[in-house]
Amino acid sequence: MTPEAANLPHQQDYYLAQINIARMKAPLDDPIMAEFANALDEVNAVAEQSPGFVWRLQTPSGNATDIRVYSDPKILVNLSLWQSVEPLKAYVYKSLHGDFFIRRRNWFEKYQGEHFGMWWVPAGHLPTAEEGKAKLEHLEQYGESLECFTFAKSYPMPIVGRSQIS
Repeated sequence: MTPEAANLPHQQDYYLAQINIARMKAPLDDPIMAEFANALDEVNAVAEQSPGFVWRLQTPSGNATDIRVYSDPKILVNLSLWQSVEPLKAYVYKSLHGDFFIRRRNWFEKYQGEHFGMWWVPAGHLPTAEEGKAKLEHLEQYGESLECFTFAKSYPMPIVGRSQIS
C-alpha cells in the first residue's frame, strides 16, 4: 500500500473507481481551451468537496492534465474514487461540473470508443491511469460487467467474501 493509499478512509470495503478520457480540440495552452483550462481548479475543488468523494489522480500541479497513458498527447485522463455510484452521478450532472459537461464539445472532439468507465476497488487501493485504460479497453471489447461498467448499467458494490466474476 502506498503512503497516499494509507491515508484514504476505510469506512467501507470497496470504493468506486471512475475513469474518463477526452481528446482535446487543441493543446491545453491554445485559446480554444482557455475556458476549460481556467476552470480546472474550481471544478476539481467542487469534486473534492462533494459528498462521496474519496480521491482523485493528480500531479503536484493539482490536476491530471500532464498525465499521459495514450500515445495521442491530446487525450486527457481523469481518474477518481467515490463512495458509490450515486454521489459520482450527482457530481457529474448536478454540480458545476455538469455545466461544463454540457458544453464539452466546445473543447473536446467526439471520442470514438469507450471514454467513461467505473469499477469497484478494495479500500486502500489507488487505481493507476494504466489500470483505468485497461478497464476502458475491457469495456469496449466485452461490454458492461462487474469488471467495468457505466451509468447505464451499474453494478452494486461487491460483498466481502463473495467471489467476483468478471
